[in-house]
Amino acid sequence: MVRTCVFFHAHPDDEALFTSGTMARLAAQGHRVVLVVATAGDQGLAAPESTGGGRLGEVRLAELRSSARALGCARVEYLGYADSGLDGTAESHGPPPFSAAPVEEAASRLAAVLTEENADLLTTYDPAGGYGHPDHVRVHHVGARAARLAGTPTVLEATVDRELLLRALRLVGRVYRFPPDFDVDAFERAFSPRAEITHRVDVRRYAAAKRASLAAHATQATGGDSVRTVAALRRLPGPLFRWVLGTEWFVQRDLPPGTLLTDPLAGLPRRAEAGDAR
Repeated sequence: MVRTCVFFHAHPDDEALFTSGTMARLAAQGHRVVLVVATAGDQGLAAPESTGGGRLGEVRLAELRSSARALGCARVEYLGYADSGLDGTAESHGPPPFSAAPVEEAASRLAAVLTEENADLLTTYDPAGGYGHPDHVRVHHVGARAARLAGTPTVLEATVDRELLLRALRLVGRVYRFPPDFDVDAFERAFSPRAEITHRVDVRRYAAAKRASLAAHATQATGGDSVRTVAALRRLPGPLFRWVLGTEWFVQRDLPPGTLLTDPLAGLPRRAEAGDAR
């Protein structure tokens, strides 16, 4: 049974970091994968020379389309909002910042895509917005409302296993000095506790697609005084890349506590087929 799965993200490159393996897996299985971003990521940090003289938002949308091709996406949509910036205070002289956009308005835009696609599945973020970016928090609220408006039956919140992340960061901290403003303890409130996670998806077979998705976001490997996440992950050797990025996590709130599934579609209701008894 072919399913239509819509992946909703805040900025270009978020899909590469959080759900690209699952997207590639579903596309390879023959499902229709649709990628929607709220903003063009115009407040993202990037070295000026990385844009080739173009406007950052336009370049990042082009990178998003390249990432989508690498993952096998059938459609890419941009909702038209401005990037709010890490602290939510970025000014916009055009579209409103996404974190300040009315939830109902933004949800209506996303619901139009869900309805047109007759989507079976929508992915958003957990209530914390992962690491707390205001646009990510808005993705959670807008996505939940859009699913209700469109009647999309299943919502998966993309997240990370908090306990595993904290353990990894503290191990890395023993051999690498983080920047002074990097607070490992702040991640004790980020993402989702292991007890809430309902889907643990193995995407190791799709590591090449995931790496290609990361590589597409070249601007996000540049700029700043410290090593960028995209750049660091792209440099990992193959076996370590598959180990670090070989699992993606989701929370489906309407499943019983303690549920742990390995297939992103396992929690979907069965769709009636032609010829089913009425």
